[in-house]
Amino acid sequence: MPPVTSAWVERVALHYLDRYSASTEMLRRMLVRRVGTRCRARGEEVDGFAPLIEECVARAVRAGLVDDTRFTQARLATLRRRGVSTRGAGAKLAAKGVGRETVVAALAHERDEAGEGAEIEREAARAYARRRCLGPYRQPDARAAHRDRDLAAMARAGFPYGLARELVDTDISGDGSDQ
Repeated sequence: MPPVTSAWVERVALHYLDRYSASTEMLRRMLVRRVGTRCRARGEEVDGFAPLIEECVARAVRAGLVDDTRFTQARLATLRRRGVSTRGAGAKLAAKGVGRETVVAALAHERDEAGEGAEIEREAARAYARRRCLGPYRQPDARAAHRDRDLAAMARAGFPYGLARELVDTDISGDGSDQ
């Protein structure tokens, strides 16, 4: 197995970034994992390659291949379409290594773009309920029996109780706009 070199680390990073959108921390974690695997296979110490990894990440940032702000805004839009709450989106982005200030800025940008923050959360809750067949998206004869369960699912997903209650108790059968 060939040794870990600057060129190898860069090739690994470029291959990863060609396939996936990533935050700075995601790229760093992947490089540490790949270098660690290569070093264990060769019987080398991993600690000596940390500067090599940091330089590769810095080059990717300078080249514009990795941009935490752009990644956060795109990932936030994807999460919202899937029905993820503001709280859930913050947690998922933090797990991807995005800093809190970047998440707050992306949420503020989202609010500015949409004009009304509560409507964004309401649309995400509606998408979540539709995807999970909760509340008004459940079979009409089973709605009452599963009301508390649906409210609990919405709460676990991070939606405020008032919004969850409003959505679960909504009747959409007449207008068909949410189907």
